[in-house]
Amino acid sequence: MSLSKSRYCKAIQCPKILWLDEHKSEARDDTVLNQTVLDTGSRVGDLAMGYYGEYTEVPYSEDKSLMLAETSRLLEAKTPVICEASFSYEGNFCSVDILRVFNNGVEIIEVKSSTSIAPIYYHDMAFQYYVLASCAGSFAAKGGLNVQKISLMHINNQYERQGKLDLNRFFTVEDCTDKIRSMQKEIAANIGLFKQAAAGEDEPEKEIGEHCFDPYECVYRSYCWRHIPQNSVFDISGHGLRFDKKLSLYQKGVVTFEQLLASGEELNSLARLQAETQVHSKPPIIDKKAIRAFLDTLTWPLYFLDFESFQEAVPPYNGLRPYMQIPFQYSLHIQQEKGGPLEHKEFLVMSGIDPRRALAERLCNDIPQNACVLAYNMGFEKGRIKELAAYLNRQADEIRSATPSGFTTVAVSGGYDKGTIKDLPSLFSDVAAHLMNIHDHIQDLMQPFQSRAYYSKELCGSYSIKKVLPALCPNDSELDYHGLELVHNGTDAQAAYAELSGKSPDEQQSIKTALLAYCRLDTLAMVKILEKLQELCR
Repeated sequence: MSLSKSRYCKAIQCPKILWLDEHKSEARDDTVLNQTVLDTGSRVGDLAMGYYGEYTEVPYSEDKSLMLAETSRLLEAKTPVICEASFSYEGNFCSVDILRVFNNGVEIIEVKSSTSIAPIYYHDMAFQYYVLASCAGSFAAKGGLNVQKISLMHINNQYERQGKLDLNRFFTVEDCTDKIRSMQKEIAANIGLFKQAAAGEDEPEKEIGEHCFDPYECVYRSYCWRHIPQNSVFDISGHGLRFDKKLSLYQKGVVTFEQLLASGEELNSLARLQAETQVHSKPPIIDKKAIRAFLDTLTWPLYFLDFESFQEAVPPYNGLRPYMQIPFQYSLHIQQEKGGPLEHKEFLVMSGIDPRRALAERLCNDIPQNACVLAYNMGFEKGRIKELAAYLNRQADEIRSATPSGFTTVAVSGGYDKGTIKDLPSLFSDVAAHLMNIHDHIQDLMQPFQSRAYYSKELCGSYSIKKVLPALCPNDSELDYHGLELVHNGTDAQAAYAELSGKSPDEQQSIKTALLAYCRLDTLAMVKILEKLQELCR
């Protein structure tokens, strides 16, 4: 069998993956793959090609011999920078993201869309180094290619965009040559073992473990974990039991909740609560005093707030760093008095434009200062609001120090009348101050569940809204996320928004409708949860 760098890295994680690919591929569960992450890697890889200036890319082909031939031609022509240069040695194939060619050798540059070096990346590079150093051909000196250096290029998470994207600052290139050379003596042995495991008739024996998730969740996890029963130690919340402890218990034969409780193992309160509630079908815990204490912190009118955001590896606008969360939408349910009717407001900024300023100003129009605002897991909303305020304060400072022509540019791009240019710094500062006032008055609806003032077996040790909502409102037809079109969760919302600007007008309208419906349901869910807490305390 042939081995590529991706297959080699799969085998480093677990050699059984190669056997399953060869003999039982129908057991794959590709839903664990994050397509957004894969797409991001492709975009970052394409961007990195221009890091060293002009380059020549070897076109992809299912017929690898064509890629090998084109690489040979480019090397003989002394092409300085070759992307996707391809090599093969004894059935081991790799394409190098960026290959720099010098008079006396080459440098391999592996590109990743992460912001640091993960251990698996070293194995990826070590395989490439082995193939290039081993293969021989008419384009190279006898004995193989002279690999002088091998480096990893990844994103610099401290880079903040200002104007045109600066590739030299956006990317960080780290020399990994010494580390990779020290790994070379084990590569040939690994390749032999991996190919032997994949070619065997019998399925390799490999117990479940951390490798099922590290460095990536395995597409065969469901298959390999099919013997694990429901309500096993692995179902204990991560807040109640760390994975390494779960694995240790499993290896000692402690698998079910019943076995866990009988084992005499020392458990924290959440793990014990989760197991006992399930095993003994205990009724919900309702600490009315604690719930009332939380409810007493709320004042009306009450504003239920939820953001949707997106993040890009490549910061699309000034003042952003890689992978920063950028809010593009919010939903707001408003209740003027306790138990009163609801008013709903919403805002969605069109994809393809910087949404921050428009969203910040609209939010301040919709939420007055000193209002009581309710969010679920408030750290997310507070973080985004704080970032918006910092962004507007920076804009105010930039305008104050700008030339008159700079004033005009900012005013026009922001949709302001030129006559209001002199007022922009104070306008932005006022909005920033208003945002921080909202920030300081946010309360967290998650608190009664996180503190376990309310707990039932349906929560399964969690206090996420996706667990709390069906536990408290199991039959509420208004809260049917499955009945939504296109967007059913935050990941769907981010992906839909990213594709919005490239769609036809009809498709855009459908996506916008779906985004608004989903976000509206999130704040309506908060309203319903609060109503249930109030009912419990009557």
